[in-house]
Amino acid sequence: MEEDKFYCIFTPWVSYTQGNFYEVSGIMKHENIRKLTVTAMLVAVSVVLVWLVHFPLFPTAAFLEYDPADIPILIGTFAYGPVAGILLTIAASAIQALTVSAQSGLYGFLMHIISTSLLAVTAGIIYRFNHTRIGAAIALTCGTLAMGFGMMLANHFITPVFMGVPVSVVDDMLLTVFLPFNLIKAGFNALITFLVYKPVSNHLIRKN
Repeated sequence: MEEDKFYCIFTPWVSYTQGNFYEVSGIMKHENIRKLTVTAMLVAVSVVLVWLVHFPLFPTAAFLEYDPADIPILIGTFAYGPVAGILLTIAASAIQALTVSAQSGLYGFLMHIISTSLLAVTAGIIYRFNHTRIGAAIALTCGTLAMGFGMMLANHFITPVFMGVPVSVVDDMLLTVFLPFNLIKAGFNALITFLVYKPVSNHLIRKN
């Protein structure tokens, strides 16, 4: 009799708990699928943007081309965090290196990962702790500066190896070409991201 009472009391609670568990599991599964879908779409958009828009900013360094590919990466980083930003960067860089940017080879692949990671991860970490428009502005500004100055260091060590030029030649271009190029590229992409992130986030990423 006591066992029957115990069963009658706890069976509804167990059923309710199991129901909530399966409901939560279903919601989490749906969220993971949606997140994966949006992430894949952002990578695809990044690759398409490189294909559609790319042009040199400095005639003396025509191999340095502006493209808006970092905008979807920044959007994904703001939405899902800096780790997602790194994964988005690697995926987009790999696909671009095998398709639309194949001519740049391993050099372009490495420099793209480094530059975009500096921009996106720096911005993503700061924005993660301040989800406001001011926080976004600060995050994107810091990301732009990180990419600009970080790429000076990357070019000093990597560019001479792949381009087959003396380090002194590259160093002469650090302040006159590489720094302004990366600040302009990152700054423009950061500005576009600042303007479009909320509408994109509201209508696509956070849409139920």
